[in-house]
Amino acid sequence: MSPIIPLNLPKTSLQLSRKEEEIYVQCLIRRKKIKLTPEEWVRQHFIAYLHQEHRFPLSRIAVEKSIQYAGLTKRWDIVVYDKDFLPYVLVECKAPHVPISVDTLYQALTYHKEMQGRFIALSNGLSHAYYEVNTEKKCLSVLEKLPIEGSSII
Repeated sequence: MSPIIPLNLPKTSLQLSRKEEEIYVQCLIRRKKIKLTPEEWVRQHFIAYLHQEHRFPLSRIAVEKSIQYAGLTKRWDIVVYDKDFLPYVLVECKAPHVPISVDTLYQALTYHKEMQGRFIALSNGLSHAYYEVNTEKKCLSVLEKLPIEGSSII
């Protein structure tokens, strides 16, 4: 299954290359070639969306960092930091064939428990879900889109 399929995200120019039978993408954040999987295809498009549409500086976006949770090492997909370098948006990406479900939200909430950002975004490139986290009331508000622009938190 080819990872290169049309997504429900703005088109972006990604640098692709091939080595033997594998396709690689130049990561917008890590600045190195990463094997192109369906999830990586979504991740790179979502990074471009955050940068181009929401004006988040690439320097405030981190990708695939490890955290410790309940004695396990977990890796979140994307975190956008605010001007004080505190987590602001946590993004969980899935491959296009993986539906966004309550399990996806639970996975993101597990990471959020450690990170404490204001927003959570879930995407498989075709469908997206957005939430605002109210830590005082311990509740989530469903959003139609991310209501933020990076320039307002810089």
